[in-house]
Amino acid sequence: MGIRYTHQAITTKQQIDILRGRGLLIDDVKQAIEVLDTISYFRLAGYWRHFEVDHITHQFREDSNFADVIDLYSFDKELRALLFTAIQTIEVSVRTKIIKHFASEFGAFWFMEENYATNETRFAVNLAVIRKEVSRSHDEFITEHFRKYSEPDLPPVWKTLEVISMGTLSKLYSNFSDATAKHAVAREFGLNHHKFLRSWLECLAVLRNCCAHHSRLSNRAFPVKPMMPERMPKTWITDFSFREQTLYPQLCYVAYWLNSISPNNTFVADFKQLLIKHISVSQYLLGFPHNWEQEPLWK
Repeated sequence: MGIRYTHQAITTKQQIDILRGRGLLIDDVKQAIEVLDTISYFRLAGYWRHFEVDHITHQFREDSNFADVIDLYSFDKELRALLFTAIQTIEVSVRTKIIKHFASEFGAFWFMEENYATNETRFAVNLAVIRKEVSRSHDEFITEHFRKYSEPDLPPVWKTLEVISMGTLSKLYSNFSDATAKHAVAREFGLNHHKFLRSWLECLAVLRNCCAHHSRLSNRAFPVKPMMPERMPKTWITDFSFREQTLYPQLCYVAYWLNSISPNNTFVADFKQLLIKHISVSQYLLGFPHNWEQEPLWK
C-alpha cells in the first residue's frame, strides 16, 4: 500500500534550484523561469529524463544543459506539427478509399449490417460508438441530413465515415468481413495485404492522438508496433534492425503511406531540415538506426 502524498506547490525559482541541485546546468536563470512559467515542470520532465544518469534520484549526467532540454522540446513540438499535417492527408485519403470501395458493393449502410462483420461483439461496440460520434457532430452535412431524413437512424457511409474518429475507422476496417474489398483499399496505398493496412491504421490512430494531445514523441515506447513487411511494391527500407517500439518505424510507414498518396510531398526533406535545425537532438531518442539516411525511403 502506498503512502499519502503530502508535497506542497513550490515556486518556479524553487523548481530551478531542484534541477540545479541535481546537476542540470542552467546558464540563464531568467530565461529558465520564463520557460517553466510557460511549459510546466512535469511536461518538460519527460524530455530531461533522457539526460538523467539515475531515474530514481533524478541526478543528471555531467554537462547536461537546460538549453538542450528546451531544444529537444522544441524539436518535438515542430515534429508533431509536421506529422499532424502528414496524418491529415493520410486520414482523409483512407476515409475516401474505404467509402469508394465498400459503398459501391455493399451499400450505403454496410457499417450497420452485422453480416459484414467478423466479430459480433466488436460490431455492436463499434456501432454504439459511431452513433455517439455522429450525435456529437455539428457538421452542416450531418445536421442537414437529420433535418431531411429520419430512417435509418444514421446517415449513409459517405457522410458517417467523415465524422467518426480515426480509432473507430480503424476498428471498422479491421472488423469488416470481406477480404477482397479490404485488399482493394490496401493496394491503393501500395500495400500487398490488408493486414498491413489494418496494422498501420491502428498505429496511426495512436500516433494521431499523441500529436493532437501534445504528447511527447521523442524517447517514447509506442504501445502498438506497426507490421513492417520486408518487401513492398514501392520504395521502402532494407534494414529492420531498429527498435520496434520507437518512433522510427512510425515515421517509416507515414513516409511510405504519404508517398503513395502524394508522390511530390516534402515530408522526408522537411524532417531532415528539422534535424539540422535542432542539431543537439540525438537520433537515438527517435530509434533511428545509424545508417538510416542510406535507406531508399529516406534518400
